[in-house]
Amino acid sequence: MSKAREFIDFWIENSVHAVEQYRTPGASQDVAELTERLVEAAKEQDISEAELRAEMSDISEHIGERLRAANRAERERRTPT
Repeated sequence: MSKAREFIDFWIENSVHAVEQYRTPGASQDVAELTERLVEAAKEQDISEAELRAEMSDISEHIGERLRAANRAERERRTPT
C-alpha cells in the first residue's frame, strides 16, 4: 500500500463523519471543505495532490461517497428496529 493511500484511508477514517443528530455543531458536511482539508493535510505529510489523485482520480467524489455512507449508516443506527 502506498504512503498516499495509507494517508487517505487514515484521514478519511478520522475526518469524515456523519452529521450529528439534531444538526448540532460537529462534523463538516461540505465536500469542498473536506477535500481542501485533505489536500492541505497531505501536503503537511509531504504527499502531493498529484499523489492523492493517483490513488483516487476524483478526491471530492471519493469524499462525497464516504460522507454519504457515513450519514446513511448513522440514519440506520438511529432508526428503531
